[in-house]
Amino acid sequence: MAGGITDTGEPYSAFVGLVYMFNLIVGTGALTMPRAFAEAGWVVSLSLIAFLAFMSYMTTTFVIEAMAAANAQLRWKRREADDTSNINKQHLMSVENFFPVSTERSGHVDHFDIVERVEMGQMASMFFNKVGVNMFYICIIVYLYGDLAIYAAAVPISLMEVACLFTLLLGPFTFFNAQKTKYLQILTSVMRWIAFTMMIILALIRIGKGAGEGRPPVANLSGVPNLFGVCVYSFMCQHSLPSLVTPISDKKRVGTLVLADYVLILGFYVLLSFTAIFCFDSSLLHDMYTLNFTDNCNVLDIPVLRYFLGLFPVFTISTNFPIIAVTLRNNWKTLFHRDGGTYPWVVDRIVFPLITLVPPVIVAFCTHNLESLVGITGSYAGTGIQYIIPAFLVFYARRHLEPVMGRDAVNKHRSPFRHAFWVWFVVAWAASCLMFVTANIILTDTKK
Repeated sequence: MAGGITDTGEPYSAFVGLVYMFNLIVGTGALTMPRAFAEAGWVVSLSLIAFLAFMSYMTTTFVIEAMAAANAQLRWKRREADDTSNINKQHLMSVENFFPVSTERSGHVDHFDIVERVEMGQMASMFFNKVGVNMFYICIIVYLYGDLAIYAAAVPISLMEVACLFTLLLGPFTFFNAQKTKYLQILTSVMRWIAFTMMIILALIRIGKGAGEGRPPVANLSGVPNLFGVCVYSFMCQHSLPSLVTPISDKKRVGTLVLADYVLILGFYVLLSFTAIFCFDSSLLHDMYTLNFTDNCNVLDIPVLRYFLGLFPVFTISTNFPIIAVTLRNNWKTLFHRDGGTYPWVVDRIVFPLITLVPPVIVAFCTHNLESLVGITGSYAGTGIQYIIPAFLVFYARRHLEPVMGRDAVNKHRSPFRHAFWVWFVVAWAASCLMFVTANIILTDTKK
């Protein structure tokens, strides 16, 4: 996952939405993918990453369908409330006549238009019971903690020194709000494109000169669990889709937009990983791929460019950290929120920011293994957010809407994978992956 949540405050075109989505997905996970790609073998890695891209695309369409369903349900409830409050009405509008009457009054309004931004937490509250809502918030909080721990540990210099500096400089933002990130996103997006393009070109030049050192294995199943976690993390965007899709001015081709994005991102990840594993000896690939260019003058001997690539993760992480921290803090507040209640000033301004900031910083002090952090975060919390939650959201959204809107109501943003089989396939896949990853961790620890 990458560049935070889009919050420009203005509608934008489908093309801009495509660019935002690309930038949202391609980030820190991409920098850890080459090593995971090499460890699992290039044939296994290529097959797994293609399949996981397909699975992520499927659940992305689930979330978009659920967003449209949530917009339709909100419109229905408002209309129902208006009808109830109008004492001059002779009778309430029947469910069967809802669509023709509302169309006649408002001039062909499609109730499944995604106009109002409905975040995943709100959708969970609409479609899940209390237990499901709490499970959703626990899952996303764990994921965001993992995100912050990865960011705090990813600064490519002495961990102890940088963790202190990193926390002192960026930690205070957790106590405030992060808004209007448009220009921040533009800056980090430009830097991201320059850095990734440089790394791909430099690796291709070295391979072209016959100086490539990589001899990656074809297959190594022991590397699959970690690659799975890294890939899930690297395709993560589902939790930010409401903020990304809602501002698109023309949503007629949202499905095509999402498909094109996933094809582009898959191609980019494969290109980055293949150039990496054939350019560098697999055993020498760093957790943070940029370090392979900064500590080897044979690859890049221009000091300015070496410093740029070395500091690139610091810049991008520094801009993302406050956004993710504020998101996590707000989710903690929502989880414990009581209707009509407010938090004391100390709890609101001190306790919540501290419980947001302290755990990931402790993790950053305790571990240097960025690849494992990404793998564990993706394998557990990432699986919940990317697979399980979207599957259940779309399942219960369909169940909620049928008695309200009727069977004839057609959600124009419905997923191409509309059969219930696909929902249960995703759930079964996620459950089997969790069991496989857990079993592998237990067996690995037992051998040690």
